[in-house]
Amino acid sequence: MDELRQLPIPLLVWYRENARVLPWRSDPTPYHVWVSEIMLQQTRVAAVLDYYRRFLETAPDVAPLAALSQDRLMKLWQGLGYYSRARNMQKAAVQIVEDYGGVFPNTYEAIRALAGVGDYTAGAIASIAFGLPVPAVDGNVLRVAARITGDSGDITTPAMKKKVTAALAEIIPLDAPGDFNQALMELGATVCLPNGAPLCERCPAACLCRAFQEGRTGKLPVKAAKKARRVEERTVFLLFYGDRVALRRRPNRGLLAGLWEYPNEPADGTLWLQRWGLSAPLARAGTGKHIFTHIEWHMTALAGELDGPDLPQGWVWAGREALRDTYAVPNAFRSFEKTVLDRLGHF
Repeated sequence: MDELRQLPIPLLVWYRENARVLPWRSDPTPYHVWVSEIMLQQTRVAAVLDYYRRFLETAPDVAPLAALSQDRLMKLWQGLGYYSRARNMQKAAVQIVEDYGGVFPNTYEAIRALAGVGDYTAGAIASIAFGLPVPAVDGNVLRVAARITGDSGDITTPAMKKKVTAALAEIIPLDAPGDFNQALMELGATVCLPNGAPLCERCPAACLCRAFQEGRTGKLPVKAAKKARRVEERTVFLLFYGDRVALRRRPNRGLLAGLWEYPNEPADGTLWLQRWGLSAPLARAGTGKHIFTHIEWHMTALAGELDGPDLPQGWVWAGREALRDTYAVPNAFRSFEKTVLDRLGHF
């Protein structure tokens, strides 16, 4: 990976002229960098900005985050997806409060030991917030490195990640490790694009890039094909009583753990009302689809008015304000949000 040795100076010059202005870059405290990096996993910057602002308004530092109720935490995260990120953040906040007196740890090893923090996130925090010369290698960085060096290794493998990390550790500037890591991320996010043609004419590394010089930017990086997702057919029950809709909490482990949902079960679900001890005339109320990492839900909604307010143990009634302010219903059920709000709007 000799091409990388020539990268730091032109990359840093480019970054300092072209970096996007982002709130966590303007005030890169360890907590701010951590929150932003966790939010940005599997999520675009544009989608994160408002969540980041609202999150810091409620949990401006480690101790308030550690003290949040589960429902409040999930409500703050509602819509970002991958909710285990938020639960692990809170576990890590508790670790910091209990083990470090609420002060963010300042070594790579201690940061890496926090719940939900992997090699990349630990490297990002260590370099950006503490100025430690540690690489931060994510998908953007792997793609940039593979193209610049012309490496046809599978970037999804641990061996390739280890190889790139070792190469970057040798060249990371000791006086600007945070800027260097952010520059690589920025280059991958805005120029050396993952989907569609990279913008090579804007790239500060074009003169070094073997993929560009050899006309292979469309073939690199190499990634193993993903396994096909499993499809699940589900019936979603929109059960009303006056101006409220029924919700139940999902189990604390597994998919969408601990979140509130409209009751749903594998199709055919028409007998579930009897099993729950409920009675309501049901009518078809639309369909929806949601794609998770490994599963795809195909949903059919049935709606009806219950003949009484009693619900199974652990279920709750939620009105419009409670849906807005209290209960975190994941985006998987967004297809039915308008139906629910329209129905509640009549009361």
